[in-house]
Amino acid sequence: MSTSILDHPRITRSYFFPRADTPDTITFVHSGETRLACASYVHDPDAHTLVHFHGNGEVVADYIPWMADLLAGFGLNSFFVEYRGYGGSTGSPGLINMLDDVDAVVDALDQPPERLFAFGRSVGSIYALELAHRHPQIAGLVLESGIADVLERVLLRVSPSDLDSTFDEVQRETQRYFDHEAKLAAFRKPLLIMHALRDHLVDVSHARRMHAWSRSYQKRLAIFEHGDHNSIFDANRTEYLRALRLFLSLHARPR
Repeated sequence: MSTSILDHPRITRSYFFPRADTPDTITFVHSGETRLACASYVHDPDAHTLVHFHGNGEVVADYIPWMADLLAGFGLNSFFVEYRGYGGSTGSPGLINMLDDVDAVVDALDQPPERLFAFGRSVGSIYALELAHRHPQIAGLVLESGIADVLERVLLRVSPSDLDSTFDEVQRETQRYFDHEAKLAAFRKPLLIMHALRDHLVDVSHARRMHAWSRSYQKRLAIFEHGDHNSIFDANRTEYLRALRLFLSLHARPR
């Protein structure tokens, strides 16, 4: 993938916050010259697999083992994707340079896309949606506290002049790679969007925009009354798990 203004170090420093924590067991995925330190949990070789993309201040180790156990209780296998420069992964994170990693993960899983769910939290929604865009046959897509407008998020923390660029150039690059309206309009498989009403980092309007853009044959918008961006799960545990369990059980068809 060609070099993009969106992988400028100023953006990377503003939006990615790597930590070195790693899970006890690592499954390495090679994406070009980069090695991603992911985690794989298989409880039933015949079950669907949920591919999980975490937030920008998190690492895979934050979800191990509790979320893997939770998903196993739903009858699913799970695969937790680590980002470049996070955990035990090599390389450096970047909005654009991480896009091709979704293909490397799908190739490493060696399963038909129809057996996969994509799940993205916060910045992870960008990569879960990219997986759905590149592999539209997947069983379903879940976006938690997701981002509708990447340009809006970028301009919150950096200006075009910080990038030695112009607004028009940044807008063109964002539209080229992150046209979420077009990607959601093209994705017709089941979609679940979950967001906290009082999300203080990514406004709930992002969830509403994505739901409106979607042309999924079965879509649901779950807006939770309690919590915020970082407490959406804990503050709404019962409602959150009910929504997720129902979605996954409806669309994880047996072979």
